Amino acid sequence: MANLLEKLKEMTVVVADTGDFQSIEKFRPRDATTNPSLITAAAKMPVYASLIDDALAFCKANGGGTPEAIAKRAIDRLAVVFGMKILGIIPGRVSTEVDARLSFDTEATLEKARFLIGQYADQGIGKERILIKIAATWEGIKAAEILEKEGIHCNLTLLFGMHQAIACADAGVTLISPFVGRILDWYKKSTGKDSYAPNEDPGVVSVSRIYEYYKKHGHKTEVMGASFRNMGEITELAGCDLLTISPQLLGELAKAEGDLPRKLDAERAKTLDIAKVDMNEALFRSMHAEDKMATDKLAEGIDGFSKALVELETLLTERARAI
Repeated sequence: MANLLEKLKEMTVVVADTGDFQSIEKFRPRDATTNPSLITAAAKMPVYASLIDDALAFCKANGGGTPEAIAKRAIDRLAVVFGMKILGIIPGRVSTEVDARLSFDTEATLEKARFLIGQYADQGIGKERILIKIAATWEGIKAAEILEKEGIHCNLTLLFGMHQAIACADAGVTLISPFVGRILDWYKKSTGKDSYAPNEDPGVVSVSRIYEYYKKHGHKTEVMGASFRNMGEITELAGCDLLTISPQLLGELAKAEGDLPRKLDAERAKTLDIAKVDMNEALFRSMHAEDKMATDKLAEGIDGFSKALVELETLLTERARAI
């Protein structure tokens, strides 16, 4: 009997949520995605020490400067190096994230995204294999809208609210990553409730609503559920366009057997009575202010990814002093 991971792959594109090449090789997903926290964690592993040193040596030879300056440039170099390694394993796309500290600056986000795409191009990798990850702020969404028109595909991350999802679809972004587990975390903390049944999980409910809205109104933007806390969240979203899953949960799915019914269905969604929302900046900001969960988790996510980058800069600066 096929395991649940194999059954899931029959109806949903499975993406590995990791910067660890060994895990990607083990589970062979179509796509892979990373974030600053995952890259920072991978950078601490002895097995990747040579990649870190190569990135630092490259930046020292191409621009020089103080150890701090070399380290700052090496972060982008490292993101691309990891992306290149991942693309050598998977057949599909890798997501590479723009510096979270630029999340409220459209122009700076555009500059960084174009730079990253240029770095991949220098290595012979076309735009079709890269997704630029950008936080789903209003400024980030506007940057993604411009990038998509330039043929640079985007993955809008740290997405928690329907207003973010609608704005992304209207902007024509390639893919969104609503964070299932982080939504659950917020509701558990705010309500004091220890657990939810998978079909009542607030994160699952949120992603299901977004998926149905997109399919009802013919949006081309793909929905990729992310940030899972348990296997039940994943199986409850079977049929979603994509799901990005940690190595631990990929392993649990690979060991589990049983039925896996489709829970999300595009044709069924088209029959639902779902009103279309005409999104604009004023409405976006109003809806965001009224959605405390989305407000809290977006701010927390940007802060967390920013701190991971600061930690990575510190680590790389120390290594740069030694080369």
